[in-house]
Amino acid sequence: MKTLHSKKSSKHLFKFLLVLSMLIAIPQYSNGQILKRLKKKAEDKIEREAEKRAENRINKKIDKEFDKAEDAIDGKDKQNTDSIAKKNDSKTTTKKNDKAANPKEKLQNPTVVWSKFDFVPGDTVIFEDSPSLNEENGEFPSRWDLINGQVEIANVDGETVLMFLDGGEIVPYLKYASEDYLPEVFTIEFDFYKPAGGNRLSFYLTDQKNQRGKNVYDNAQEFDVTPIRVDAPEGSAVMHSGRDSDYCKNGCWTHVSIAYTKGKLKVYLDDTRLVNIPHYSFNPTGFTMYPYFASAKDNVPFYVKNVRIAKGGVKYYDSVLSEGKIIVNGIKFDVNKATLRPESMGPINEIFELMQKQKDLNFSVEGHTDSDGGDDSNMKLSIARGKAVMDKLITMGIEESRLKSTGFGESKPLDNNSTPEGKANNRRVEFVKF
Repeated sequence: MKTLHSKKSSKHLFKFLLVLSMLIAIPQYSNGQILKRLKKKAEDKIEREAEKRAENRINKKIDKEFDKAEDAIDGKDKQNTDSIAKKNDSKTTTKKNDKAANPKEKLQNPTVVWSKFDFVPGDTVIFEDSPSLNEENGEFPSRWDLINGQVEIANVDGETVLMFLDGGEIVPYLKYASEDYLPEVFTIEFDFYKPAGGNRLSFYLTDQKNQRGKNVYDNAQEFDVTPIRVDAPEGSAVMHSGRDSDYCKNGCWTHVSIAYTKGKLKVYLDDTRLVNIPHYSFNPTGFTMYPYFASAKDNVPFYVKNVRIAKGGVKYYDSVLSEGKIIVNGIKFDVNKATLRPESMGPINEIFELMQKQKDLNFSVEGHTDSDGGDDSNMKLSIARGKAVMDKLITMGIEESRLKSTGFGESKPLDNNSTPEGKANNRRVEFVKF
């Protein structure tokens, strides 16, 4: 019995030791696997963290470069703005504009630097009003339609202008005014005179008389313009030119340029772009303008002249490639003179930049006139104007050997000379490749 019991005990002990060894072996095996998995996870995590740190470093570097670029742009804009402000400070110390509110007294055009002006007018005029010297003084302007108030033709310092009284509000007088007459690409230009006691001039890119019911009309579409700033629509911040608050204290002329390209809207005061809306919410369909007076005692005349609405065209370089020439009617001169007007610098600057980039591009600068005046005088005038543009490009740095000039007077019209728009299209400068 004792021997049998010993054998059974030994057998149970053997089983116990076998089970114990298995229990010991199994945890060791599991721990090894766990360690391997933990090591793999740790390596994966380290790799992911390394990739994340590298991505963060790249993003920080990109942000830093963008910050540098924005700082450079802001610094450049501030430098330009400060330069304009200094120039305008010096202007306000003069007494040339003291008599500006009286239409019978001489007005002084402000001297403005236009070297960085990049506005390029559309190349097909669809509405033009200078207005004509043939307009009768004291009568309502024939090229416009009245909404309310009072607007008359006046002669100021030898120029025929639109004179706004009693909050006059006008729209272009067109047969198709009830339709959308502004194309997908267009420009609008005008000069306005803010008198010493005036407040601002406002405009809409809609016809507030003939297009009601076809568009949304509210203050969100109103642009308010002074010689110092532009209050843009859609809740945009006030865009300031950088001019001193005393600028135009005694009255002055200001040139306004508007450029619209398939939803993108820009507004310029003289040579400075103040508004740049990448996606304008409204569909421009027409044009309305009126002055705003702060009170009845401030109801002094505003003046407007040189209104032009034009359809945009082909880029200059594309025009050279397809036609061998560039037709520009945005280069403007004083009446019956070859003196360049400041707003001409927009297209001239574009031509200059094109010639700087395309070193093998040479141009014959050719002047053209409308049919007003005699043939001989128009020929001489066109030759002088072509030479004036050529000389300007040479002074800007284009080699003289790359340019030549001539003129053709009224002999090569592009449009009829029976309408103001046709005459405006015929008054042009062509840059013909040679």
